[in-house]
Amino acid sequence: MKKENKQKPNIYQGEINRRNFITKSAIAGIGLGALSFSTASAKRAESEREISNLSKKRKLGTLEVSAIGLGCMSMTSGSYNPPRSKEEMIPVIRGAFDKGVTFFDTAEVYGPFTDEEIVGEALAPIRDKVVIASKFGFSFDNGQRSGRNSQPKHIKQAVEGMLKRLKTDRIDLLYLHRLDPDVPIEEVAGTVKELIQEGKALHFGLSEVAPDTMRKAHQEQKVSALQTQYSLAERFPENQILDTCEELGIGFVPWGPVFRGFLGDKFNEFSRFSEDSRFASVASFTPEAINQNMALLKLVREWAMKKDATPAQISLAWLLHQKPFIVPIPGTTKLHHVDENMKATQVKFTSTELEEFRTAFSKIELAGVRTMESALKDQ
Repeated sequence: MKKENKQKPNIYQGEINRRNFITKSAIAGIGLGALSFSTASAKRAESEREISNLSKKRKLGTLEVSAIGLGCMSMTSGSYNPPRSKEEMIPVIRGAFDKGVTFFDTAEVYGPFTDEEIVGEALAPIRDKVVIASKFGFSFDNGQRSGRNSQPKHIKQAVEGMLKRLKTDRIDLLYLHRLDPDVPIEEVAGTVKELIQEGKALHFGLSEVAPDTMRKAHQEQKVSALQTQYSLAERFPENQILDTCEELGIGFVPWGPVFRGFLGDKFNEFSRFSEDSRFASVASFTPEAINQNMALLKLVREWAMKKDATPAQISLAWLLHQKPFIVPIPGTTKLHHVDENMKATQVKFTSTELEEFRTAFSKIELAGVRTMESALKDQ
């Protein structure tokens, strides 16, 4: 997939974004020479204490994970960027662990299969110190996805493949990736229950399902997490989904927490995509939609300035402030982005600021996003 090089740089007064994140961090040290040695040492000690806080945990049901995880889809799937090699991605995954990430998300369909292989190899030396999540729910024909399939026999076969590729004896969080309309959710939950009893899975997760489906599955087998798109742009989970998770004790894992990079300041109104790019088929990334949605990005930039943060950090921090059981999984293929994302845990909002922020972005009409009513339908 290739993106046409028609994108002009974002230029605005005092802009703080991903691309100058490292430069900004370096400039922050200017002026330290005026401090005494003891004061400088105290500052360094305080900084080290803050960095240690990056590893603070959250709960998905009873499963403890880092407050921010790592979504590994983009590493080999070719979904939104060209597939990366094992040699490139293993250092990113292991480096993420060194920066405090203990929650790694993948799926058999990513590649397919190759993403699990890389995740498995990267995490093998630290397997007992991390939580691995993977997903089933599709059939494959000649290496290509060929439809949804959650028949019990197929689920068990899929999990055997996962265990082999991930070089492990259990999947910490086993998700149903997408609902199979031909298989009752109770039957899927019952099959996962058997796998949990066998020790091949430890926790059960769902993805992109409606509140009623969550309840039915939860009655058969306790659901630990729901993975669904959620961000400052895609806010449909606020229609009963988050409330249902809170009621049932289910953790919530937002995918696309920075809106496919848009809220990380990766794109602007001049961005265009070639026909072979997946972005070209996403409703929110048409030229018209991007132009309309720039109002939200500009607002996020303003808050980034206020908080001495980057747009991506503001987007992630906002999610973390919504509910204590929310664990975003931003995806990246670059270790410095992992570092940036993890520092979002240091961005704080007061209740007054959250209300002010919401009042402002609620006035912005977005293009290409899901309706609030879509939250009540399985995807």
